[in-house]
Amino acid sequence: MSRYRRAHIPGGCFFFTVVTHDRVPLFRDESAVARLRNALRRVTAKRPFTIDAIVVLPDHIHALWHLPEGDGDFSERWRLIKHYFTANIRAANPALCATPIWQRRFWEHAIRDESDWRNHLDYIHYNPVHHGYVRSPADWPYGSFHRAVEAGWYAPDWGETRPHDIAGMAPE
Repeated sequence: MSRYRRAHIPGGCFFFTVVTHDRVPLFRDESAVARLRNALRRVTAKRPFTIDAIVVLPDHIHALWHLPEGDGDFSERWRLIKHYFTANIRAANPALCATPIWQRRFWEHAIRDESDWRNHLDYIHYNPVHHGYVRSPADWPYGSFHRAVEAGWYAPDWGETRPHDIAGMAPE
């Protein structure tokens, strides 16, 4: 069995892609997204980290996190998020007890610099448009785009055309 190596960088910034098992669209309804938000809140209360950006699509999640100084353990955080979400959704829907919920692993990328951070920020927020769910990032309800507009990172109409800085990116 191969041993997958992850980049543990205390205080680092990371981009993640987390996928449901067999790409089942678990997050197609608001109640599942609410369960994910609860899992995220629960984990950030126990193991703090900052979510710079996030988008929840029907069958996968993209996120950009900053970890606290001296802490590089994003794997445990994702394990807990998956665990809390899984327990909650199975309690609400016992038919899911016999089926896997998550893909076994997740994909991470250590952010190298400000440009890399911005490219991944744009990738996250443009992703619902890329997949054809909406015409503009502002139209997607399950992500941090509106928070990013409030922070001044984007104009409200950003993403109505494909951003040039994400051309060729395919991190999922």
